[in-house]
Parts: sequence; structure tokens; C-alpha cells
Amino acid sequence: MELQATPHNAVLRFQVLGPVQAWRDEQPLALGSPQQQAVLTALLLHHGRPVTTQELVDGLWGDRPPPQAVAALRTYVSRLRSVVEPGRAVRKPAELLVSVRDGYALHIPDEALDLAVFDAQVAKAGSARQSGQPETAYQLLTSALAMWSGQPLAGLPGPYTETQRQRLLDRQLATREERCTVALEIDLHAEIVTELTNLTAAHPLHERLRELLMLALYRCGRQADALSVYAATRKLLIDELGVEPGAALAAMHSRILSADPTLLNSAPELRVPTVESAPLAPPAQLPADVSDFSGRNGLVQDLREVLRGASGQAVVVTSLAGIGGVGKTTLAVHVAHSVRTEFPDGQLYVDLRGVSAKPTDPAVVLGDFLFALGITEAPESFEQRVAMYRSTLADRRMLIMLDNAHDAQQIMPLIPGVAGCAVLATSRSRLAGIPGAHLFDVEELTPEEALELFGAIAGRHRIEAEPEAALAVVTSCGFLPLAVRIAAARLASRPRWSVADLARRLADQRRRLDELQLGNLAVETTLGLGYGQLKPAEARAFRLLALVDCPDLPLSAVAALLGTSQDEAEEVAEALVEANMLECFTPGRYRYHDLLRLFAQKQREKVGDLADSQAALLRLHAMLVATVRNVAQILEPDDQQIEPLQVVTHPGDQVNGPDSARGWLRSELALILGAIEDAIDGPMELRRLAIDLLVVLNTVAEEPNHAQRIRRTLAVAERASAECQDHEALARVHYTVAFFAYLTGDYREAEQSFRNCLAHVGTQAPGLRSAASSALGSVLTASRPAEALPFLEEARDLSTTLAAMGSAARIQGNIARVHLKLENWDAAVGSATEAVATARSSGNVRCLADTLYQLGVVLRSTGSPAEAATQLREAHQLYQDQQQPVWEGLSLARLAGCLLADDQVKEAALAAEEALTIAQEMDTAYCQGLANAALGEALLRLGQPERGLAVLAEAHGIFTRLGVPEANAVRSLIDDQHTEPSSNDAP
Repeated sequence: MELQATPHNAVLRFQVLGPVQAWRDEQPLALGSPQQQAVLTALLLHHGRPVTTQELVDGLWGDRPPPQAVAALRTYVSRLRSVVEPGRAVRKPAELLVSVRDGYALHIPDEALDLAVFDAQVAKAGSARQSGQPETAYQLLTSALAMWSGQPLAGLPGPYTETQRQRLLDRQLATREERCTVALEIDLHAEIVTELTNLTAAHPLHERLRELLMLALYRCGRQADALSVYAATRKLLIDELGVEPGAALAAMHSRILSADPTLLNSAPELRVPTVESAPLAPPAQLPADVSDFSGRNGLVQDLREVLRGASGQAVVVTSLAGIGGVGKTTLAVHVAHSVRTEFPDGQLYVDLRGVSAKPTDPAVVLGDFLFALGITEAPESFEQRVAMYRSTLADRRMLIMLDNAHDAQQIMPLIPGVAGCAVLATSRSRLAGIPGAHLFDVEELTPEEALELFGAIAGRHRIEAEPEAALAVVTSCGFLPLAVRIAAARLASRPRWSVADLARRLADQRRRLDELQLGNLAVETTLGLGYGQLKPAEARAFRLLALVDCPDLPLSAVAALLGTSQDEAEEVAEALVEANMLECFTPGRYRYHDLLRLFAQKQREKVGDLADSQAALLRLHAMLVATVRNVAQILEPDDQQIEPLQVVTHPGDQVNGPDSARGWLRSELALILGAIEDAIDGPMELRRLAIDLLVVLNTVAEEPNHAQRIRRTLAVAERASAECQDHEALARVHYTVAFFAYLTGDYREAEQSFRNCLAHVGTQAPGLRSAASSALGSVLTASRPAEALPFLEEARDLSTTLAAMGSAARIQGNIARVHLKLENWDAAVGSATEAVATARSSGNVRCLADTLYQLGVVLRSTGSPAEAATQLREAHQLYQDQQQPVWEGLSLARLAGCLLADDQVKEAALAAEEALTIAQEMDTAYCQGLANAALGEALLRLGQPERGLAVLAEAHGIFTRLGVPEANAVRSLIDDQHTEPSSNDAP
């Protein structure tokens, strides 16, 4: 399907037939909060038609909207615009998500929405059926239904979404019913029995589905089962509704009782051998299919298609690989049963015990298979057994299921020699050594599939009563079918437990594996079988790579933890991937399934290799510290370097250029934070490396969304460093605490922590003293500028002595702000201009952006708003290029103030709204205050006093909480309107 490009030459694609998702050029987009996604959904489902603001508010909140509902809605729309049109200039009107009268409309091509494509395919199927092409209709309906990926609009709030979710589910059910009807027209009755059974279980009062199921069962020769369906339906209807079955269902019952020949349609005549000439019954060795099989729809369909193609020139060999407990055998048995009619000469099955100490000998398997095929005297020679087996199967059409294979060598002798037969194998490892084999990876269930399985076993009514707890349970199970099945069975056997009770027990990671066992079923036992097959070096790697709790590990981190070269580390990691004890979805990056990580940690505790683990963490931190320094050298080449606590010799990863440096930071931030948390309470050497990592990280990474997590870690570091009176470490801890307090707007804590840092710092760390003095001066500038000036001047002199010109330029810009506060106008402009000149000569682009920002603020305050706007626009562009969203938002908020002063009110409102969106996403309070203040004033001047005052009240509350003097200016604006702030405004 070829999609049209958006005005920005990017292909957008949206999904509503499942959890709401979107992609640009096949890259997933972050759609924000559930409420924001609900707004997007409403726009998508209106197919380009306008939706009024009131309709959106009603659809999202019903009859109980919050006080600021319209403002929140505008924020959601603004954020969505930045998602669908990320490159749109500040003043350029939106082209996709447009404002229409009192509302909005989303203009995208029909083929960009999966629902529109689904509807088109269903319509084509209807036309094909009417024109006498039922096979084409069936294919189109199957293709359309394959587009569904779970419950539509899953997890989204609001009455509109609830209504649309049910409408879509009804649409899906009608289409599934239509496909089953068409399947019966083309004699695919055996293929749809399972689907119809599941549908009637889910919709027990839907008589048409029961009618189709009865017909399908009858055509499969299961007359008694078909009549049982009618009896059960009649009882249900009488018990539930007090009515008899409808005319159509009753007529089907009568026709089956009378063996109406027209019911068989064009089904093939059944072969019924006489008693005298009956041949040996074909083997039917498949294990029983599970009644609660759920999910895997796409994979099941793919496997069926491959197995049904077993009439070509070669034997079809299909292999399923995955970790223990992922449901390979259950899936294979289910698929095998669904294609039994394709293999009328029977099905063979064997458990090859591939993960046991002694895998099954292929010679023994051949003897058993030959016996099942009617040969009671098998040859002694292995080669003769292979030859006889292949000769016996030469003219037959059989399915051979080889479960739990050890490797390709074990199953090669069991593959028939000519076409007509098919082999379906399962294994923990990928059987890539089999020529021409179709290899499938079996992954964990989706959340929707896991919940469906959980409900089928534990009782759907219990899941529906506690949906959040149920999702927590299956999440704790890692969506692994075995774990979900065990958890559900435990709940089913304990009627007094609530789902929340089980969720709480599984929430404790230390006990989770112990909880996931019932009778002879245990997740830990299943995982242990795979672990037992690993070589010693692989087992050590499996344990060590779970030391850090992070989503995935790059190859450089793997090498550091293992203490090997990257080539050696890759060889071991790939061996673990082949054994399905580790996952690799992106070349060079490795991750665990959640339960495998817990299992690895438990094995490490059992082995007790504490020294090896600590050495691995030391190597990892040395690599990370060195690499972050490499990044800092590229992004801030002239910035002040803070002296490290620990000297590292590791060269670190090499990054080439600013884009590569920022990309490395984004991709490895989770690893860095996880490593710090695992080391911060460890031995002194490891803790000091973790503190060094935090200090150097905060010079290049602005991540306020992680600030609370880092501050919790710093509290641990502060306690541990104080206990051993490590003053050098305490100085750096206090500096980092202050940095993140400042970043999140807690200026009182920032001031105290910077002072604590200076109290602990010694004379051997002039870089740290300069950085702390500079930061403390910046904090004091707003409220006590005269007190700030000595700190800033000391910091500037130290930076100049250390030849850190980037830092010196920034500090000079801060000194300009102090002069501004002291009303030394000429000194302020002179200092800010000098700072920009120093930054330009240094070649440090980030530093230049910072000094341009300072110059813009000074010029705006000294009566030159147009010139200030020029400086701020350049700063904003540089921040945007450098991917510094916090400062991008601040520069836009300041620009909005300049535009207001220059009577460009509409442009000011646009800039302020964009700044506010960024500030809310990055959770930066001061920027939210500036943006609200500018937006509120702009709205007043645009003739929107009610909304303007509300926004100004929000700004006043933020500035008051921060304790900054900007609160007074906003109060004056409010008072000028002769209106008191709203009741929820801060005092």
C-alpha cells in the first residue's frame, strides 16, 4: 500500500484498529498522554470533517469537564501539531491539523488510516462475492481482519472513545461473521471451526454464529457436536431470555436431523472403508490442542500458509524458536491441528528432549515412527532406518511434528526425502542449519493477548472487575504464556484472592519467580533448562549482563562487563541470542526478557561471584565516564572541566561530531542511569565513579524528566559519602543536587546545595569551584544581584585562568544580567556584547547560543526589543539545531516578550504557545511561567480578557511558588484589569 506524502515529504500512517499508534516514514511517533491520544482519535475518526471544541470537550470529559478543559484541549492540539508537522515554522499556519471555525480538522489521505483501508477492503470483498468470486472475497476479508492488532483504542478515556470502541468491535465481529460465511461457500469448514467456537464463546447469544458453527461441524462429519451446539444454545436462550431459538437456527437443527444432502454443498465425499478391507488407521499422534489458545493470529496464519504449500518440489520444513515458556509447543500443536485435513495420511509427533541432559537419539525416533507407519521390524542400521523411513513416506502426505529439538543435526534424519510431507519443529535455538527451512521467532504475547489468556483461565468476570490489576499481573509475567497460565491458574484455584492480591505478590521482583509456580509447572524450572545448556563462558556472560537494570545494552557495554574485546563479546552475546537466552532486535544491542533477567540475577546470587560482578561494574563505569567525557568535549569543547574523583584509563566509545554525540546520549541515557543506581551504594571506588558519571553527565544532558530519579540516587550517594567523610565526593554530590534542583525550578534548594558544595570543595578542584560559584551567582541574580556579583567574578577569573573560554563567556553573560538587575544599563549591554564576542571566537556553538540568549534579555530590558528579538531568534535556532528543548522553550518565551514590546501581538501569542507546549513537555516551571505571562498579555491585547486573565493567573501562581520577582509584574497586569486572580492562585 503506497501512502501519500505529507506537505513535509514524510509519509504518515495511523492505527486505530488496536492501540492508537502513528508512524512517520515507518518510525513510531510519541503521541503523548491518553487524553491527547483521545483527541487525535476523535479527529481521525471524523475523516477530515471538522470537530468543534465543544464536541471534543464533551467526548473527552463528558458532562464533568475540568475548569481548564478548553485550555488543556488547545495544549493537546498544539502538541499533536508538533508531532504531525515537526518542521513547521513558528509563524507558518498548520497544513494537516488545522483550525476550522470553532474547532479542528485533521487532513490526511484515506490510505494513511488503517480503518479507511479496512473499510475499503471489506467493500471490495462484498463486490467480489456478489460477482461470483467467493475465493477473492475470502482473501480480501482475511487480509482486512489481519490489520487488527488488539482491542481498538485500547486504554483511551472518554465517552466518545468508549462509543467508538464498541462500534469498531461490532464492525470487526460483523466482518468475521462474513468471512466465516464465505469460508463455508468455498468448503473451508474445517479451517473455521476453531474460530467459530471462539466467537460463539465470546458472543453466546449471537444465533447466526451458532448457525454457522453447526453447519461447519456437520460438514466435518461431527453431526453429534453440531446437535450439541443447538441444545446448548436453546438452553442458554431459555435460561437467559425465556425465548426459543430463532427460525434460522431451528431450521438448521431440523436439516441436520434429517441429513439434508444440500447441507454438504460441494464438500468432498468421505472415504469410508469396509470392515473387511480397512487399512491400518493413519497415525494421529498430535497432542491435544488447548481449549484456551489465544492470540498469535498473524503467526498462525503465516504458518498455515507455509504448511499448506507442502505440495511443491521439496519438503516443507518449518521451525519455531523462542525462549522457554513462550508457547512454542502450544502454538505448533494448535497450528498442526488446524491443518490436519491437508495431511490425510496422518501426523507423527515426538518430543526430542532437546534441553535435557540426554536429547532423544534420532535412531530411536525412526524406529518409533516406522512402527507407527505399520513396519513392525525396523532395521538395526541407522542408515537403513533413514532409508526405509523416507521410502515409506515417499507416496504419502503427512505432517511430522518434531518438538523441543536440540539442534539441526538431531532433526535432519527425520526430514522426509520427497515433497508432499511437511515438518513442523520447535526449538530453543534457531535451526538455521536446515537448508530451505522457514524460520519463525515466537515472541511473548501482546498485552491484549496476555489478558485474553489470563481471563480465559482465571475467569473473565474477575478480569473485567479489576482491569488495571490484571494488566499489572500479565506485565509482571513479562507477557510470557507459561507465566500468564501459571498466574491465572493460581488465581482460579484461590477464589478468595482478588486480582490485586496476586498483582501485589508479583510486584516484588525478588519473589516473582517463586510465585510463578504451580504444581509441576514453574517458570524458573523451564528457564533453567536453557541455562543448563550454556557453556561456562556463556553462563558467566548471561549472569553478568544482568548486572545493570536497563532496557538494552550496546556491544561496548557488553565488552566492558565481560572484560573482553568487542569481537569476543559479540561472539558470546550472539551465542546467547542463538540459545534464546538473550534478545537482539537491533544489531549490536542486546536485552533480556524481563523474567530471564530476574533468573540471571538469581543465578548470579547462587554462584556468588561478587568480586567478578564488582570488577565488571568498575569496567562499565570507566567506559561510561570516558565516553561521556568524549561527548562533552565535542558538545562543549571550551567548557569548564570539573576534576574527577577517580582517574580512568579506558578510552571510551568514540563519537564523531555533535549529532553522533547527542545520539549516543539519547540511546544510552537509560544505561547510564541504571548503572549509576546499581553502583551508588557500593564500594567507595565504584561509588566515586558513579558520582563522576553524574557530574559529567549533567554538563551535557538536560533531562528534567529524569531529575527526580537522579535526585533519589543522589540522596543515597550523599548518605554514603557522609558516613565515610569523603568531602571530595560530597562536594560533587551537592553540586549535582543543586544542578537538578535549579533545572526543575527549586531555587531555594539549589542555592543551599551550591553553598554546601563550596563548603566541601578543596583547593585542588578549581574547576568545580568555578562551576559552583558561577551557578550560585546565577541563582542569586534574580533576587540578590549585588550578592551574586562576587561569586560570578570569582568564577569568571578561575575559568580564564584555566583557559575555559566557553565557561568564561557564559559567566560574562550572567554578569551582564546582574548589571541589569542593578540598573547599570551600559555595563549590562557591554558585558553581554563581550560575552557574545568571546563565544563566537571560541567556536563553541552551544556557548554562543547561551550568550546570545543573555544579550537578548539585556537588550529587551534596556529598551531595544527589535534588536533583542534578532539575538533571541538566532539563539533559538542554535538551540533547536543542538536539540536543547529546555533552552529552546526559554528562548521562545523571551522572544514572545520582545514581540509584545514591538507590538507584534499575534506573532507573540504564537511564540508563547509554542514555548508553553515545550515547557509543559519538559516540566520546566520557570519557562512555563514566562510563556504563560507572555501569552496572557497577548490575549488581553487581542481582546480575549477572560482567557488572558486565566493564563496570567497561572503564570502568577508559578512565579509565586518559585519565589521570583516576575510574580510582581504579572500581578500588576492582572490588577490593571480590575480583576482579582482566580481562587486557586497561590497567595
